[in-house]
Amino acid sequence: MASPSPLFLLLILLFAILPSPISPSSINDTPSTYIVSVHPDAVKPSIFPTHSHWYQSSLSSLLSPSPPLLIHTYTGAAFHGFSVKLSPTQALLLRAQPHVLSLLPDRLRRLHTTRSPHFLGLGTSTDSAGLLKDSDFGSDLVVAVLDTGISPDRQSFHDRDLPPVPTKWKGSCVNTPDFPSSSCNRKLVGAKFFCAGYEATNGKMNQTSEFRSPRDSDGHGTHTASIAAGRYVYPASTLGYARGLAAGMAPKARLAVYKVCWTAGCYDSDILAAFDAAVADGVDVISLSVGGVVVPYYLDAIAIGAFGAMDRGIFVSASAGNGGPGALTVTNVAPWVTTVGAGTLDRDFPADVKLGNGKVIPGMSVYSGPGLAPGKTYPLVYAGTQAGDGYSSSLCLEGSLDPKFVAGKIVMCDRGINSRAAKGEVVKKAGGIGMILANGVFDGEGLVADCHVLPATAVGATSGEEIRRYISSAKPDSPPPTATIVFKGTRLGVKPAPVVASFSARGPNPESPEILKPDLVAPGLNILAAWPDKVSPSGIPSDHRTTEFNILSGTSMACPHVSGLAALLKAAHPEWSPAAIKSAFMTTAYTVDNRGETMLDESTGNSSTVMDFGSGHVHPQKAMDPGLVYDMTTFDYVDFLCNSNYTEQNIKVVTRKNADCSGARRAGHSGNLNYPSMAVVFQQYGIKQKMSTHFIRTVTNVGDGESVYSARVVAPAGMVATVKPEKLVFRRVGQKLNFLVRVQTRVAKLAPGGSVMKSGFIVWSDGKHNVTSPIVVTLQQPL
Repeated sequence: MASPSPLFLLLILLFAILPSPISPSSINDTPSTYIVSVHPDAVKPSIFPTHSHWYQSSLSSLLSPSPPLLIHTYTGAAFHGFSVKLSPTQALLLRAQPHVLSLLPDRLRRLHTTRSPHFLGLGTSTDSAGLLKDSDFGSDLVVAVLDTGISPDRQSFHDRDLPPVPTKWKGSCVNTPDFPSSSCNRKLVGAKFFCAGYEATNGKMNQTSEFRSPRDSDGHGTHTASIAAGRYVYPASTLGYARGLAAGMAPKARLAVYKVCWTAGCYDSDILAAFDAAVADGVDVISLSVGGVVVPYYLDAIAIGAFGAMDRGIFVSASAGNGGPGALTVTNVAPWVTTVGAGTLDRDFPADVKLGNGKVIPGMSVYSGPGLAPGKTYPLVYAGTQAGDGYSSSLCLEGSLDPKFVAGKIVMCDRGINSRAAKGEVVKKAGGIGMILANGVFDGEGLVADCHVLPATAVGATSGEEIRRYISSAKPDSPPPTATIVFKGTRLGVKPAPVVASFSARGPNPESPEILKPDLVAPGLNILAAWPDKVSPSGIPSDHRTTEFNILSGTSMACPHVSGLAALLKAAHPEWSPAAIKSAFMTTAYTVDNRGETMLDESTGNSSTVMDFGSGHVHPQKAMDPGLVYDMTTFDYVDFLCNSNYTEQNIKVVTRKNADCSGARRAGHSGNLNYPSMAVVFQQYGIKQKMSTHFIRTVTNVGDGESVYSARVVAPAGMVATVKPEKLVFRRVGQKLNFLVRVQTRVAKLAPGGSVMKSGFIVWSDGKHNVTSPIVVTLQQPL
């Protein structure tokens, strides 16, 4: 046998040092963008004026004769390193350098898409007490929104009666032809855009369809920014719906906008650059309604950027994702991020379907335009029964409908593939006069209101099946199926509310099952907020309607509710850490609706669980005075990563700190992170009958100086839970005390691969405050 060639041995050596994001099968000449993490203790040689010069010189010496150009240089405020487009071979060579910690492939992320203040108990601008007054409406705080940009001319962003910009602010507004620096004011104090990562993959953007500036050509960023910190605007409505007073959570808080999302999505390298800039600029809160697949934290640019922000005392909230109602769909799961799911308001927009047989099917819509004739019914067809490709036509995809089949009729379409409003445009172009949009089985019964371009309404999965049966049951000698849609406007005082939205992503946490995610839920269904003047409310190019406000749904809308509320808490309690603010939200959250019963799951109509809502629905007024908080430092998270079996190098990628995972620091388990919830997963091996675990927690007194808290423990069903000590006696504000919760259970009868989740809770009460934490136990039977 011939001996291996030197080239072969070189490749073996390169593969040996290759990190997990790059595989040997990827070795080809196609370049990709990588985020390069540089050792934080690597010192820039004094000969180079900036880190950019140093990094570029390193690339030139290593990858000559045609070194790639830097895409981003990260300042070190939230991340230390740079991004660059490399071939896989170049990436291998760079990874072997001693000052390089890791290479992360640039991943693509997607957006997670008036009544809220009232529903949350914040009242109006004339309140004389409570969270808004005590925080001066968030006046001295800066909320960063990483999204699709902003339309600065909306009324929600005026700066009348605002004091000067806080002197701590170091940020700025970029100056472009379509976004002059005068676009900013005392409300919108910063605006930047990051597209280098996007353009490295997609080429120069088409500036006829979007703005290469902080200006919003999508609407999502304007909407989320006004939810977090929009000013009071009256009157506000969307096409006449949800008429009333519009306001963000922190009406006087300042906004700093970092545009990171474009037509093709949001790239990690740009998101990380925005984190870095926001931290350097001096923001207090970062709001991110963007997400993607869950990966280990050392490969997750959002988790890494958020850690850098948290390490500087900045609260980071992120959307849980819209992958619900299935399990294991939650995203943005790092424990130093506050992960927000979506619930409903006590307001909806009924638009019912009345069938020719007299049956009334509940629906939802914010359509405002030429309506159907009162009292008249119209021929009704299901697009999936059209001759030809039944699948495409059932979804009402572009070009799939035969005008001969749908003209002059109300057409029922199934959800999926194209956007909900786009289906209505397909029906309209084919001559249909109305649309019924039916949920699939996976969507369940959750209804989302959309600004349709023709008379249309959404119905649940069960209702959709009922309408199909009605259509298919028609006999040749009987009257053909007919229907009409009855639009009923805006309805207030809806019960039950809140309900966990069907689309809201659910736990358990795919990366760290010992950390309950989502953390909590906030309003995210049919939320009215500001909207760009050059974007139609449906988002369809052929729709030329304009509106000052629009109604959208998604955990994207829930996240900025918590972001704005965090600014209020930070303003009222400037000494609180991000972990303390999160704890205040979680331990005061509620799990009952306005009927006094456990919140329902919109997808099924059954009671929801901790895997749906986490600790519960945010309660701002109670969070203002939580009594006790579960606080954490950066090094608590380092210990957590150690106990999660991360290598010391991978921990350094996330934290930029040297980690010692030996000895006492490893004496414990990842569930002992001082988190405001407690979760454990038991693997049932063999015939062991009893299993137990313990949770060690530390609470800090932020309530009354001298106080005594007594514990009440409700164990998960069929289990035993105890707490020691049963009383905590505090002598002063700021005092910390420890307690231990032990949970015992027996093996459950489960099929191979099966699991069961049960939950309870512990409440510490001093007669004034009730500090509540869920206790979650999951039993799993291995295959």
